[in-house]
Amino acid sequence: MYLFKRKTDLKKHLDLVRKNNKSIGFVPTMGALHQGHLSLIQSAKKDTDVVVCSIFVNPTQFNDPKDFEKYPITVDEDIKKLNTVSTDILFLPAVDEMYPEGLTAKHQHYDFGDLENVLEGEFRPGHFQGVGIIVHKLLDIVQPDQLFMGQKDLQQCLIIKKLLHIMQSDTRLVVCPTMREADGLAMSSRNTRLSPEARKKAPAIYQALKHIRDQFGNGLLFMEGAHEAFDSLKKQGFEPEYVDILLVENSNIKKLDHPPAENDTVVAAIAAWLDGVRLIDNIIIQGNL
Repeated sequence: MYLFKRKTDLKKHLDLVRKNNKSIGFVPTMGALHQGHLSLIQSAKKDTDVVVCSIFVNPTQFNDPKDFEKYPITVDEDIKKLNTVSTDILFLPAVDEMYPEGLTAKHQHYDFGDLENVLEGEFRPGHFQGVGIIVHKLLDIVQPDQLFMGQKDLQQCLIIKKLLHIMQSDTRLVVCPTMREADGLAMSSRNTRLSPEARKKAPAIYQALKHIRDQFGNGLLFMEGAHEAFDSLKKQGFEPEYVDILLVENSNIKKLDHPPAENDTVVAAIAAWLDGVRLIDNIIIQGNL
């Protein structure tokens, strides 16, 4: 595996890759890698010739500085894991490499529409602008043929889809299924911050999502499952921020306020705090992303 810390060196290497008519897959991460990340790399290996993984904890997407400070950094372990799936290239830049202009400099503002003001955007103001800034920078450097992301961050995937349109990029976004632990908990770097007791409770989020899916469409009260799930999580010690049933349409999300058509894509999504850790997950009720 090649390791690059400077964007100029990585770009030179990838120029040679392209001259050899090889396709490039890209998996951007913030490190603290788990099997979910590795599955994205494995998907990229199947579909493209050369796979680039980046590890960069992006300061501009954290609306809470304490959350940024607590984010786990495990670079040595991450490198070992990347080697187990035969990753071709790791891009490991420092903050000043990605933000030579400084973090407080004025950055481009992206028009993501209402998508950045609901769900995650409502509770994490400015988050998706920070995501747009860093992913734009990374895409300019890597210029991949395909970009691989996980469904757990569904809203982020839709934001990136809009970003690619704004950039007029030819990169194709590939959304891969959420990887789960044996007990159903969605794999996440944040899971390592859960206490043993909280870790035992955490799969209740997935159970709540499955309850919503199972109850959906039963009778006229098609939102009832979401209300039941919200109350159930509260009783179990969670602090839910949202438990919603959503319509996904044309790279947009809106809360479902009427029974959907048969061909609509409907998703249940949850964000909840447990033991001081914010967990998110979602599940497809009907349709395809």
